[in-house]
Amino acid sequence: MSFQIRNFLSVSLISAALALPAAAQTTPAPEAAPAAPAATPEAQTPAEQAPAAEPKIVEDLFLGEESAPLTIYEYASFTCPHCAAFHKDNFPKLKAEYIDTGKVRFATREVYFDQVGLWAGILARCDDAKYYPVSGMLMDEQSEWLGAQNGEELVANLRKIGAKAGMTAEQMDACWADQAKVADLVHTFQVNAEADKIEATPTFMIGGEQVKNMAWEDLKAKIDEKLAEAEAAAPAN
Repeated sequence: MSFQIRNFLSVSLISAALALPAAAQTTPAPEAAPAAPAATPEAQTPAEQAPAAEPKIVEDLFLGEESAPLTIYEYASFTCPHCAAFHKDNFPKLKAEYIDTGKVRFATREVYFDQVGLWAGILARCDDAKYYPVSGMLMDEQSEWLGAQNGEELVANLRKIGAKAGMTAEQMDACWADQAKVADLVHTFQVNAEADKIEATPTFMIGGEQVKNMAWEDLKAKIDEKLAEAEAAAPAN
């Protein structure tokens, strides 16, 4: 899945996200996640203006040891089928062979192609301590929750995932209604994706080098290459 960062309008996306659950319960959700509507600054009404507070960068949530010699960022979207395939087929290998063994520090950086992906992202970020369990369920069950026939069913599906992670309905509602947090998430996505020149998902930043999605053996070879570089550059004890 690919996109153009410069044409991505955060104001429209924030407005769509803040409409969750009211708009979502009356607006049908197509099989493919809908694109954020285009708009120009001149066409925006006062109600559509960005929140008054300056958005800030949301900190990455890492898996693995802070002392790991290599850091990997995965740019992923919760509505991207290739991302779900990576999570199912290759992430368990990455975790077992590199993250759990202290070789790699890993973080997911979310990409929002559409309002539905942002709704899912807000849910995942509702409780940072539960981020990876929730994001894992969103990927594992992507075809089920994203296959909703209408907006009401989509919201219900997302709520089921949150409930399985121990979130209350009130907690989820509060997260979806948090304007400042929504603005921060969109701002963080845009700043990070611009900086790393991300054009598709999943895309990886491995030791500072952009790496496209590829077969596990090829990805593993790249990780080993960058790991060897990082270990060679580390100061001797």
